[in-house]
Amino acid sequence: MRVKVLGPLQVDVNGLTVVPTASKPRQILALLALYPGRVVPISTLMEEIWGSDLPASALTTLQTYILQLRRRLGRAMGPDEPGTAKDVLVTRYGGYLLQIRPEHVDVHEFERLVATGQRAFDVGDDVTAADLLRRALDLWDGGALVDVRMGPVLEIEAARLEESRLVAVERRIDAELRLGRHREFIAELTDLIARHPEHEGLHAQAMVALYRSGRQATALDVYQRLRARLVEDLGVDPSPQLQRLHHAILSVDPRLDVAAGPRPSSTFGWYAN
Repeated sequence: MRVKVLGPLQVDVNGLTVVPTASKPRQILALLALYPGRVVPISTLMEEIWGSDLPASALTTLQTYILQLRRRLGRAMGPDEPGTAKDVLVTRYGGYLLQIRPEHVDVHEFERLVATGQRAFDVGDDVTAADLLRRALDLWDGGALVDVRMGPVLEIEAARLEESRLVAVERRIDAELRLGRHREFIAELTDLIARHPEHEGLHAQAMVALYRSGRQATALDVYQRLRARLVEDLGVDPSPQLQRLHHAILSVDPRLDVAAGPRPSSTFGWYAN
């Protein structure tokens, strides 16, 4: 079985999809797929489907959805497959689990690649870090579970995954900037700060990339537009680190150059103190 949640939900067995068209069984399958080999409590499944407004028939209806999913699994597995659908979608005390290996679910491969990329970044192996983080991000096909109706549990999971994706993007660009590839990422950073207009880390990266590309005035304009938005929307100024980065660009600080001194831990690393 292969599972994709970083995009439209895909659960394939022997090349056949087992994803139902009905929204509630689809939600159940998505939630179980996020936790391969782990029991998802019945209460969590019910909360995802019905929120706090549980119908009287909630348990019976949930069992019906599980039965429907097992039928789809059984048809895809066929008579020659070892085991049965009950061995894959397993009943445990108080819940259900999807008995598959974590590495067969794309989100776990994403998290493995990100963790390995972060370790490479931490030891200064920026080429490896950038490559691993690019491979992790290539697993995404749009937003997480974009074709699944989300209840309160899946909404939290999707938000967590999107945040993890953004952190991976930011770290990948940090590695690319440490490699001196600033010009290559100006367009991507311009798009990112438009979609995340209050994200200081991405703005810092855009400022550094523009400054290193000989566009000091544009880099300063990025800062001013962020500051105006933060003041207007939140009533706060940019962080001290971003203010110090702004001052460094104003004063043409040589520490902003690619080859200047030790490599920082992030774009803010020059001015963290």
